[in-house]
Amino acid sequence: MPTHAETRVMPYSAEQLYGLVADIARYPEFLPWCVAVRVRRRDGAEVHADMAIGFKMFRETFTSRVTLSPVDAIEVAYIDGPFRYLRNHWRFVDQPGGGCQVDFFVDFEFRSALLQRAIGALFGEAVRRLVAAFEGRARALYSAMPETRPTTSPA
Repeated sequence: MPTHAETRVMPYSAEQLYGLVADIARYPEFLPWCVAVRVRRRDGAEVHADMAIGFKMFRETFTSRVTLSPVDAIEVAYIDGPFRYLRNHWRFVDQPGGGCQVDFFVDFEFRSALLQRAIGALFGEAVRRLVAAFEGRARALYSAMPETRPTTSPA
């Protein structure tokens, strides 16, 4: 039952970060262990997608329903795959002085005790790499844009 919640302020707009996270089809380009994504259906603000994750000898595919609330939130609801349950959401709030507060939450449990033990032992590192991958992607996409550069204040 690994759970992780994190809030941080990043030097990008809510619109930019929402767009990055909502672009599910591009996850294999930058997300660790994401080996493939197939968008099954788009219906307005709802996306049904299969994601294949692979790590060493493990490879699993799961299906989720992603509800997009531009540019405020992304909710992920588990449909089918190797989990007993999976809960995940992202929230994006522009900050008055610039940047965006991002709230990220994930909670899941695998059906397989073997997978649960394997992931449980690596969960902290996996989440750090996941968050770092999204941060790196944001830098790669948006750092050249003047309005997204971090502002500095006098010390």
